[in-house]
Amino acid sequence: MGEVKIFALGGLGEIGKNMYCVEYEDELVVIDCGVKFPENEMFGIDLVIPDVSYLIDNRHKIKGMFLTHGHEDHIGAIPFVMKQVKMPIYGGRLTLGLVKAKLEEHRILSEVELNTIHEDSVYTFDHLSVSFFRTNHSIPDSFGICIDTPEGKVVHTGDFKLDMTPVGNSTEFAKMAKIGNSDVLALLSDSTNSERPGFTMSERSVGEGIADVVSKAKGRIILATFASNVHRLQQVVEAAKAQNRKVAVIGRSMEKVFLIGQELGYIQIPEGMLIDIKAIDNYADNQVLIICTGSQGEPMAALTRIASGSHRTVQIYPDDTVIISASPIPGNTINVSRTIDKLFRAGANVIHGSVFDIHASGHGSSEELKLMLSFIRPRYFIPIHGEYRMLKTHSKLAMQVGIEEQNIFIMDNGDCLRCTRESATVGKVPAGVVLIDGSGVGDVGNIVLRDRKHLAEDGLIVVVVSVDMKNFKILTGPDLVSRGFVYVRGSESLIQEATVLVKQKLLESMERKVRDWSELKTQINEVLKPFIFEKTGRNPMILTILMEV
Repeated sequence: MGEVKIFALGGLGEIGKNMYCVEYEDELVVIDCGVKFPENEMFGIDLVIPDVSYLIDNRHKIKGMFLTHGHEDHIGAIPFVMKQVKMPIYGGRLTLGLVKAKLEEHRILSEVELNTIHEDSVYTFDHLSVSFFRTNHSIPDSFGICIDTPEGKVVHTGDFKLDMTPVGNSTEFAKMAKIGNSDVLALLSDSTNSERPGFTMSERSVGEGIADVVSKAKGRIILATFASNVHRLQQVVEAAKAQNRKVAVIGRSMEKVFLIGQELGYIQIPEGMLIDIKAIDNYADNQVLIICTGSQGEPMAALTRIASGSHRTVQIYPDDTVIISASPIPGNTINVSRTIDKLFRAGANVIHGSVFDIHASGHGSSEELKLMLSFIRPRYFIPIHGEYRMLKTHSKLAMQVGIEEQNIFIMDNGDCLRCTRESATVGKVPAGVVLIDGSGVGDVGNIVLRDRKHLAEDGLIVVVVSVDMKNFKILTGPDLVSRGFVYVRGSESLIQEATVLVKQKLLESMERKVRDWSELKTQINEVLKPFIFEKTGRNPMILTILMEV
């Protein structure tokens, strides 16, 4: 009793899946609810979301979910979590616009209470009080969150950078300083760019870089960026307007953001300037600018399909200029490089962030992180939102600005900081991952993933046999079918030898009058597995189908 509990169900030691909780006695506040994209060995998995078992068990304590901004790694898991545990959602106008579209898609919009916040909003409960301060990020309506507890304030920065010449609203530096002058118990701060020295480039500089490239391009322009980077989309529209180009949009997420952004006034585009993608051939090449998804080399995204020549409407022409206004998320570098290579092969002039100033991160670099720490001046510091090395580097920055090492806690998902003004200890709460496979939620676990990995690496052999168990006779077979292991017609001798071995083993079992199906299958595996490994050095999955006639 009397302790503030601070823990993450996702977002520590990883990029994505952000979900943080602050609990005091019988009140619990949730911050963000994001997804993570699957790792390479997660075959067939679409998304990874946090395990919310703790929230389900403590649903009576939950006062609401407060959203820092509208990126997928902060809101993507909301529809899946809301099906398990309902709670009111609080967020900025654009953030809730994107959440609303997700809830509509999952047909649960009517079941969820949505509350729009602004920088002066305050929500007061029995013990906790939640207020906000505006920050700059690569999407409008980004907020830091301040939770007032009886033991002091807990501040969550959200994703931020300290942009002095922003596009859109400015960071509320005065409010941050005011919070820092009060009693701040703990700070949870974004660590994404902690390894990057200096300051992050201003978004306004990116707009100038894009305008310069657009003014010099002779043919069509195809620009790929993050759909959620609404400020950049507006700057692209303004660059196209200056060169009298029409704008076409492709990609489901990009079309959705354009629609929501226009409805809320964040994207302002003159009437008649936005055209259907099917109408681009009605205009000269130097009158067209296409905005699309695929800046991360996603296999099914618009730019990837354009690069490979498989897009139904857009193909690359020799004078096309392709602008990739994004940097690869960790893990996507190979896919992005492959897409750029295909675009060059198709004859396009490709301009990407590592060559020109056409992309700026939405996350603060080391000097900005130190400034945030100096503004807030917390008693305890928890670096969040980043892989372990980023959290570790951020902790070193905190020590540089005077936070004592024993008051810095580098935690994992499920670690729980139990703190008061006088002391802090680390305990545990349940945490893990839930895998989304198509429409299935949580029905794929480690065993299924292990089998998929096995199948992907070594393939499958199916043994089919019909037996008469009354008279202990083999009626047909055994027949061996291979998938993903060897090509049967090219390995006839191997399959024949394996078939003879299996038949001999079955005949022996019939003579011993073995009736147990599992024992028969085990005996087939025991003779077939070492033979295949000796001959091929591979270990395919063996699936035995016994049919009793």
